[in-house]
Amino acid sequence: MPGPDITRPKSRRAAGIFLVRCAIWAAVAVLGQPFAGLAEWNPAQRGKGFQSQSAGSESAQPQPAQAQTSQSQSGATPAPPASSTPASSTPTKSKPQQAPDENGTFVIRKDVDEVLLHATVVDDKQHIVTDLDKTAFTVYEDGKPQNIIAFHHEDIPVAMGVVIDNSGSMREKRAKVNQAALNLVRSSNPQDEVFVVNFNDEYYLDQDFTNDLLKLKEALEKIDASGGTALYEALVASAEHLKRNARLERKVIFVVTDGEDNASRENLEQAVKQLQEENGPSVYAIGILGDEEHPKRAKRALEIVTQRTGGLAFFPKTLDEVDEISRQVAHDIRNQYTIGYKPTNPRASGGFRQIRVDAKAKGHSKMMVRTKSGYYAGVQPAAASGAK
Repeated sequence: MPGPDITRPKSRRAAGIFLVRCAIWAAVAVLGQPFAGLAEWNPAQRGKGFQSQSAGSESAQPQPAQAQTSQSQSGATPAPPASSTPASSTPTKSKPQQAPDENGTFVIRKDVDEVLLHATVVDDKQHIVTDLDKTAFTVYEDGKPQNIIAFHHEDIPVAMGVVIDNSGSMREKRAKVNQAALNLVRSSNPQDEVFVVNFNDEYYLDQDFTNDLLKLKEALEKIDASGGTALYEALVASAEHLKRNARLERKVIFVVTDGEDNASRENLEQAVKQLQEENGPSVYAIGILGDEEHPKRAKRALEIVTQRTGGLAFFPKTLDEVDEISRQVAHDIRNQYTIGYKPTNPRASGGFRQIRVDAKAKGHSKMMVRTKSGYYAGVQPAAASGAK
């Protein structure tokens, strides 16, 4: 079943341009001769538009955003780049393989029966722990220990949805929120691929996958602050877009809102269930709830969404704190462990599986592992396709 349409309606002028381009493509196909410099659509470059390509040359490489590669303000030291290994059509059964695809984008290739967890470890002072090895971890599914067959701790690019509340109450807050979202991207891996969804009563994909900061900035500035807050629908639609169209295995949603959902057709539990599909995204949320009518209820909803998906919820007292929080989120994402295991309970049996991960190591007293609380087995990612 096709996913929800989260694109804004296209203008007649844009439609006309598209028809002209279709006619050009058709003519080229009939002649059977590529023309040097002809703009060619590469399906693998979802969200990047037309890439100029000369006849006989390889696909143009995506240009990384001008992201920060030095220490962020939170003190994060980026991990060394992931080492590349040749891509294989047969996924390994011992370790996820990181390999650049034909467009230079790093992806993780895993065994189809493998569950991947992305975990953050903190000590009793809430400092992120980054020096653990595979032997420090124990994974439990439904209370039963699982055999870890893949493990690494590297700064691997993520596919990220930046989902921003565009309801009427956000009008005066958007400038600082937009800047924080851009700083999140700057502090993240420069090979991350990011899309932007603005939402109020409806939700719109205002920029598909890209790492171009200018395009992301333009999408964030499409402010029409009015209407209500369809938070759950925006989250579910964004998760579906990640599942169907992301080339990168790691998936994250970063959402900023200032109120309780009051416009979605789905309730909280229905939304969380869809977010917890196998290999679904981790959700990081910022709730600016100072003027919210029911702040406790809104806060609890964001806590449930983030805890169950392995993310974090932040509730700043002032708008000025949002920017630093966005950098904390980038620091958290860049310092995660990736753990893969094959469930002892066959995936074909379906159902919800509870997950717990423990970590113990010499030199560390008490550590807490944050990852998703569980998943619904047997939900396969849809084949990649263009944005709906």
